Amino acid sequence: MVALTLEHAGVPVLRRTCEDAGKLPELIRGHADQVDRVVIGGGDGTLNAAAPGLIATGLPLGVIPLGTANDLARTLGIPLDPEAAAQVVATGRLHCIDLGEANGHPFFNVASIGFGVDLTRALTRDSKRRWGALGYAAAALRALERLHPFEVEIVQNGTTHRSRTVHVAIGNGRHYGGGMTIAEGARIDDGRLDIYSLEVESFWRLLLLLPALRSGRHHLWAEIRTLTGDDIELRTHRPRSVNTDGEITTRTPARFRVLRGVVEVYVP
Repeated sequence: MVALTLEHAGVPVLRRTCEDAGKLPELIRGHADQVDRVVIGGGDGTLNAAAPGLIATGLPLGVIPLGTANDLARTLGIPLDPEAAAQVVATGRLHCIDLGEANGHPFFNVASIGFGVDLTRALTRDSKRRWGALGYAAAALRALERLHPFEVEIVQNGTTHRSRTVHVAIGNGRHYGGGMTIAEGARIDDGRLDIYSLEVESFWRLLLLLPALRSGRHHLWAEIRTLTGDDIELRTHRPRSVNTDGEITTRTPARFRVLRGVVEVYVP
């Protein structure tokens, strides 16, 4: 139906399927001289996998949200209905956005260590397909059982901050985790990264912070350390996995940068 919607709107479609998201950059580069845009149907993890190909070719991106969380679509105001999203690809305007980068791995929404990685490991592809948002909730409960504070050094534009935390998030966009907000004023085109660290000691205290994490009003809580910058480094006593857009892609020590205006996206 999406292809028909595009073709009826005057956008010819060259259809390709890709079962292995890791091969998307190669697929994009291989067709760069045959198309004027790349339209991807999938979730945030699929878009994350495609990012190197989009950066390399400079082709504009059309987003058809088919995932569980669809946080990039939420950030950009793209309708979650696939046919409505296809209309945006056909008739919308192009908007230039930033990407974040973690040890050379680009990401659209957020990177994290700690609880976010535990959640990714607890959330199977099958549970996402079968249960959707409920699968996230069940995985979160499993991850919370393993919640343990750890020490991290956050180097913000040359200044070192030491934090005892259960979770550090580095956001490029606005939304993550199915509609959570990285910071109240965050934008995906503001040339900065928004960082927060959850400095809590217990599961129950973390539950109290959930409304602030949903709204992005982190500054109202002493247990949430917030920072901003365009060049961030995380250092831990032992290597910790780093999650980027729901996929584990690298480990600490990790350097995070802003890639300003490297992708154009069709938006309403």
